[in-house]
Amino acid sequence: MEKINKLKKLFKNYDLDGYIVPKNDEFFSEYIPENKDRLKFISNFSGSYGFALILKNRNYLFVDGRYTLQAKIQSKKLFEIVTIPNKFPFDVLKKKRLNIGFDPKLHTQKGLKAFFNKTNCKLVSINQNLIDKLNAQKANGKLKKFYILPKQAVGQNYKLKINRLIYLLNEKKINFQFISSSENIAWLLNIRGQDSKFAPLPNAYLTLDTNKKINFFCNLSKVENSFKQKFKNIRFIDIKYTDLFLSQIKNKKILIDSSTCSIYFENILKKNNNINEFKDPIYFLKSIKSKKEIKNTIKSHIYDGAALTKFLFWLKKNYKKHNINEISAQEKLLQYRKKNKNFKFSSFPTISGSGPNGAIIHYKASKKSNRKLRKGDIYLVDSGGQYNFGTTDVTRTISLNNGDKRIKDIFTRVLKGHIAVANYKIKKKTCGAQIDIAARKPLKEMNLDYSHGTGHGVGYFLNVHEGPHGISKNNKINFKEGVIVSNEPGYYENGKFGIRIENLINVKKNKKGYSFNNLTMAPIDRTLINKHVLKKDEINWLNNYHKQVFKSLKKFMTKSELLDLQQACSKI
Repeated sequence: MEKINKLKKLFKNYDLDGYIVPKNDEFFSEYIPENKDRLKFISNFSGSYGFALILKNRNYLFVDGRYTLQAKIQSKKLFEIVTIPNKFPFDVLKKKRLNIGFDPKLHTQKGLKAFFNKTNCKLVSINQNLIDKLNAQKANGKLKKFYILPKQAVGQNYKLKINRLIYLLNEKKINFQFISSSENIAWLLNIRGQDSKFAPLPNAYLTLDTNKKINFFCNLSKVENSFKQKFKNIRFIDIKYTDLFLSQIKNKKILIDSSTCSIYFENILKKNNNINEFKDPIYFLKSIKSKKEIKNTIKSHIYDGAALTKFLFWLKKNYKKHNINEISAQEKLLQYRKKNKNFKFSSFPTISGSGPNGAIIHYKASKKSNRKLRKGDIYLVDSGGQYNFGTTDVTRTISLNNGDKRIKDIFTRVLKGHIAVANYKIKKKTCGAQIDIAARKPLKEMNLDYSHGTGHGVGYFLNVHEGPHGISKNNKINFKEGVIVSNEPGYYENGKFGIRIENLINVKKNKKGYSFNNLTMAPIDRTLINKHVLKKDEINWLNNYHKQVFKSLKKFMTKSELLDLQQACSKI
């Protein structure tokens, strides 16, 4: 409470009635360095999405359905927890006329409009971040360099990518683009960096015009001369001069990305130019993986599936004998992954939840919450890796001798939804919202549902969550060949258990059109399946999937693991 009170004292200096604290830093990436996690500093909330609205007399923490339970556990003493889309800031502000401050470097016009446009409040831009006044943390450790992907990892030459982008800009009659998304710069130039704990991101900004004049803004200590030499047509500029450079651009028709271009930079560009605010076209280009990228991703999933499968066998055999808890289990899984020389690091914080902790959708085990794995539990583990070269994300829910018939029935319904997605017949205009209905149908027949999307796009050795494709109620983007998404229906009963089955799938061309192809290779727990709830074609799907898993993983197994794999992949 002391931090919040100190923040409120600063309100007087700026004539404010409130202040907005977002999760993101100035690069708008999903995972941010600890020293830039201003939301965690002020609220204790550690989830990857949310923002605080701190008023003189009340404090609100806005999260989505994935984080409602977590936010209540971590922040309820200090904040009123509000779940979007059940309620928005304009619902709690209603007819109030308040001056609410914000840092323009940490917000986009699109984001602020979505949450605050319908209010009578005045949003006040303050260039000095008020949280930083209370907590000026410095980055830890040495600066890590940017690097160029090797040829065997690259689907298309960066010069060809630039030509494709310029063609799209010309089509829209735009002559200049400011690229503010680090993941899009990484894709465009076939480079990676080490600026995120869970994604190989190079934090940078880039400008290009239709005459191929390109300027790259970054911390210059992160780029070696040998790196610069590979890009002789690109000028490298210290990131601190970005605003000065942008202020000198005049009379251009400029494209900025509505999701990652801050109000601060937009206002600079607006002064002397005509601004076009779209989704950066790179998101669409990047979402279509090349044949080489898919081939490398398939390899990564086989490596990852072998590690996860070995871990699941170990866990089932040892949880009774040894004192295994959620944290020691996730550490053991990481050890299995690290045995593969192609593994770089985790692609997101592992979710390792047993019993009631499995019901917290984005649970992160802590010393306080850490539970011992017990007989009768079901255990949910959602994890992934960054590999040379590919990104994985997989969830398995396993029985620790759980005999509950209702849990089996629900697990089987989740499996039916998972199979419905995997078997979905994709047409030219198929979008995520249509597939989402099919995923939820088996659960809805029992009056059950889940409060997250069914799937998200996934990057190629990049972000584990990537737009614009997804499987959710409001996603209307059409699926195309080469897109990778997750397939992860689930069910969560507060205080009791959580169930989720997640594979990554890619859109593949076949004789009849397009279909999904399974990338993830790991057994689905047969002991949690009620066979009588499955139809014949669903049983066939499961048996065929397990046949493929066995074929893909058998060479990685020891003798005893091979017997376990035969059992886990046998027909039901």
